[in-house]
Amino acid sequence: MIFPIRWRRGGWFLTMATGLLIASGADGGVAGQGARPLPARLDGYLTRHAKLTAAQRAQLQAGQPVTQLLEADPSREVAVFGAVWVAAPAARYVAAIKDIERFERGGSFLATKRIGSPPALADFAALRLPPDDLSDLRTCRVGRCEIKLGEAALVRIQREIDWSKPTARGDAEALARRLALDYVTGYLAGGNAQLAIYRDGSRPTFVAQEFASMIERLPSLTEYLPAVRRALLDYPANQVPGSESFLYWQEAKFGLKPTVRINHVTIVPQADGIVVASKMLYASHYFWSALELRVLVPDPARGEGFWFVSVNRSRSDGLSGFVGGLIRGKVRGEAEKGMLAALRITKTRLERP
Repeated sequence: MIFPIRWRRGGWFLTMATGLLIASGADGGVAGQGARPLPARLDGYLTRHAKLTAAQRAQLQAGQPVTQLLEADPSREVAVFGAVWVAAPAARYVAAIKDIERFERGGSFLATKRIGSPPALADFAALRLPPDDLSDLRTCRVGRCEIKLGEAALVRIQREIDWSKPTARGDAEALARRLALDYVTGYLAGGNAQLAIYRDGSRPTFVAQEFASMIERLPSLTEYLPAVRRALLDYPANQVPGSESFLYWQEAKFGLKPTVRINHVTIVPQADGIVVASKMLYASHYFWSALELRVLVPDPARGEGFWFVSVNRSRSDGLSGFVGGLIRGKVRGEAEKGMLAALRITKTRLERP
């Protein structure tokens, strides 16, 4: 799951996708086992990049989730680290991710659908336009729209939808499904170069550039996972041998407005763990780009299970300027709370018999 912050121009709100799921049950502790050395690469990351304190390390060793804000450009980006020990096979988490329609459902997840290979129009049959989006589309123009869309999509909507007809809603949703199919088909063939250039504001936003810039600000990705970094930037070229990937779309309720988003999940088995990268390709509101990187690190000295390590980074409008300066602290605090909730529910779900 991607757990970034949502807000809206002309007013803001904060909510985390994680907060949509309420974790139950206590964290599984390891009292009496004593602190053991962590796997060397994980220990190095915690020291150089996450910069955990001695107290946080002790908390992690005791089986409790730990979170930490990471360095990021405060005017556009939020980054948060989290980790927890999960006493369950790593394969259980991988299986849950592959069954994404069940893993991310209920509560404020209004719809989740895994996209087929190859994608088909039927994959988007459940896609509906929220009432506010339908209303906004009537007046959307290039450079002035409440929905994040590219210029070609905006022009097609203006040209092909007759809002005076009683079939306007159905026609608009049919076009939205076709646009979504074209978008993912283009991405699968051409990679990041085919990602949207949003024209919802006065200045265009190049999603591919925002994603690449965000990756460049992740030196730890280059240091620890160079092959994954290349795969994220160069898709569909330079994919890691033995990796699996799939796309899915989702509509989720985030405070003021439901948001439709499309994600690309890549699962990379490695000799010393499993990497699961979830890359946001599109979001109808609030986001330019986002990446959730999860690493499942085995620790045989600790027993069956794995260290669940997650790094979430998201880029959004709304953090710059006077208003953005006022809310940044709150945004970062809510991001950390969201990560904590994600760790707890992941641990609870996977450890459940």
